[in-house]
Amino acid sequence: MESAVLDQVSANLASDDGQITFRATGSTVVFEGFYKLYREGRDDKAKDDSEGEKILPELTRGQALERTAVTPEQHFTQPPPRFSEASLVKRLEELGIGRPSTYSSIISVLQDRNYVTLEKRRFEPVDRGRLVTAFLDSYFPRYVEYDFTADLEEQLDDISGGRIEWKKVLRDFWDSFSNAVGETKDLRVSEVLDKLDELLGPHFFRPGEDGSDPRKCPTCDDGRLNLKLGKFGAFIGCNNYPDCKFTRPLEVTNGNGGAEEALTANGPKELGPDPTTGEMISLRKGPYGFYVQRGEETLEGKKKIKPKRAPIPKTMSPAAIDLGAALGLLSLPRDVGVDVETGDMITAGLGRFGPFIRVGGTYVSLKGDDDVLSIGLNRAQHLLADVPRKAPPKELGQHPDDKKPVVQKVGRWGPFVQHGKLMATLPKGTNPDTVTLEAAIELLAAKAAKGGKGAKKKAKPKKKKTAAKKKKAPAKKKAAADATANE
Repeated sequence: MESAVLDQVSANLASDDGQITFRATGSTVVFEGFYKLYREGRDDKAKDDSEGEKILPELTRGQALERTAVTPEQHFTQPPPRFSEASLVKRLEELGIGRPSTYSSIISVLQDRNYVTLEKRRFEPVDRGRLVTAFLDSYFPRYVEYDFTADLEEQLDDISGGRIEWKKVLRDFWDSFSNAVGETKDLRVSEVLDKLDELLGPHFFRPGEDGSDPRKCPTCDDGRLNLKLGKFGAFIGCNNYPDCKFTRPLEVTNGNGGAEEALTANGPKELGPDPTTGEMISLRKGPYGFYVQRGEETLEGKKKIKPKRAPIPKTMSPAAIDLGAALGLLSLPRDVGVDVETGDMITAGLGRFGPFIRVGGTYVSLKGDDDVLSIGLNRAQHLLADVPRKAPPKELGQHPDDKKPVVQKVGRWGPFVQHGKLMATLPKGTNPDTVTLEAAIELLAAKAAKGGKGAKKKAKPKKKKTAAKKKKAPAKKKAAADATANE
């Protein structure tokens, strides 16, 4: 479709006596083009008005206008809005950075490396992104300037068009970049931290409402808070370490990235004592993600007693976990209510693949807005109604050999009987309701005879050495000795 043609217009609207003049700036449509079918400001209601064009009606010089209403409104200066994906691409185009084929990868890298988080369709900066930006801006300013990236894009276009030698472009880039790296490789970590602390101080240390010094250590009297670097990342600590061990994490954002920085920088986060046992409930981060824990590991003799733990589902933000939510996770599985079809209790819990509800042998994973801590009976019945029910395990009796139960179940490939780890599938055409203990024992014995999974392997009898073999052994040794003597 043809592009729309707009004229930028600035109109001055004066009163009859000429004492008051209003100004309106916007655009007038000269040719509608694709506006005939689609216009963002009008069709996309979720779009922020700040990103759209202000369309004015057609005006002529000296035209008389009628005043319909005057609405007084008070406005305060607002910071510019955060970038959305569309506005960021638009800004990159204005600066000459990137190409349509690279915009998607640029936006993906910003999110994959946790430099920003996408909240309400807007990019919110994360402290990790602030640190990286401050470091590059301090020690590699040339390479983060807008014109450097735009000029490099033009040189790449000239290379593809054959107007410049690619080796020259690489040589010019590498000479200056190598010198920049050489100037920074001998820097001490403390020097870099001091520089970052100076640049990011207004962000991390904001004055309180009472005007107190935000850098004053709350633990010791003469301590000063600075940006520090630990094993798990950056954090804020007192300069009197190790005499003063006060630390606190960087600012926590609404996303998981901020919560992760807070935990890894300052260790486990105490949420409060358990009202029943008095043990401390803490939020921690392990190799497989975030979890909550009640108490600490203890020793009983030489045996280690591990505390109760519960993983945090991916649908829950670690930064939003409080004492109530932690106690709820630690109490799982919980009873939801009685199933109207079977009369069995419906339970909700956390498993290997996330939160679920279960009744008998039927499991349903919880997704979307369904919360394992608050899902009710009506919602659970609705979810269970959409899946086929599995029959619960049926105990047929005790095996005569070891008195362990023989159980009939329904698996992925149909009904089967099980004794310990030994399982035998029911023959085709067998009615599961008519299977008896004797029939199940026969099926299990036949499966064991074939060496099925779970069958006990028979020990091989040890071979006894015969008298003839015992006599031959010394003879062989004597023959070898004689051969050696002859040589």
